[in-house]
Amino acid sequence: MSPEPEPLIAATSRGLHCALGDFFIDPWQPVQTAVITHAHGDHLRDGSAHYIVARPGESLARHRLGSGHTLTSLDYGAPRSFGATRVSLHPAGHILGSAQVRIEHAGRVWVVSGDYKRQPDPTCSAFEPLECNVFVSEATFALPVYRWPATADVVADIRRWWSANRERGLSSILFCYALGKAQRVLAELVAFTQEPVYVHGAVGALVDLYRRCGIAMLPTLAATTERARDYRGALIIAPPGAAGTPWIRRFGEHATGFCSGWMRVRGDRRRRGYDHGFVLSDHADWPALIDTCLATRAQRVLLTHGRSDALTRYLNEQGVEARALETAYGADE
Repeated sequence: MSPEPEPLIAATSRGLHCALGDFFIDPWQPVQTAVITHAHGDHLRDGSAHYIVARPGESLARHRLGSGHTLTSLDYGAPRSFGATRVSLHPAGHILGSAQVRIEHAGRVWVVSGDYKRQPDPTCSAFEPLECNVFVSEATFALPVYRWPATADVVADIRRWWSANRERGLSSILFCYALGKAQRVLAELVAFTQEPVYVHGAVGALVDLYRRCGIAMLPTLAATTERARDYRGALIIAPPGAAGTPWIRRFGEHATGFCSGWMRVRGDRRRRGYDHGFVLSDHADWPALIDTCLATRAQRVLLTHGRSDALTRYLNEQGVEARALETAYGADE
């Protein structure tokens, strides 16, 4: 029996390392060469010497990293040699510029998906299924309870909630992750209205970057500190970290909502203290995780993000070798 070939990717103290290509994928410690799947903070960290990103996500990466960093952007699907490997980036459908990393060496192919979703999203390129020998998949929502409703239905519900709050003389504060989710909501609402939306400063800067990339969204206004402004009837989009802070007081009497896959479970909404939960996620749900892992035709699936037990068991029952891969990635929702 021939020996097991050397893995193309190994988990190390600094991150997922490809020794044959001498690079890391989304490292959690500074390295020489970092290939980045997307610009969320648990995947894009400061301190590395050289960053490789997909071209649609270049402006987000530069914004998040600040000045003084060496960054190279690659078109989706354009292969590049790294050591003995050939590497290309492919759409992941998670946020603007998100990418899967395809690594090829001596006829073997590994794909590291980063975070991904399979629902359509007007703010980013759709996920591209890739066949491979080994697939590294996220498992953020890898439980059968997590099944996403149609996006159009969720966005229509947001619009109805906003209108109902206006009739009651309330402002509507919708909490969304500042990068990706907020812009997706603003883009999806275009189908229902052209009314301006107020945004928190952390959201507004990223909305501006999306606009420069040609993403169509509702008009936005800065939610300022002017106490004299009347926000009754307005929709305000803010990051979850703003909840419960003095910043909220300027909006007077209000209702709160939260956009997240976690809102699929009512207990999560109650514990977080929001008036209304909207099930809108930028990650794959349980059926999409299964469909994606099987579509890759991978003989082995490695699961990240810590919710891997149920999916590991299911894939093994389907004849696919699956196990958890320890990483430092978090749940951006």
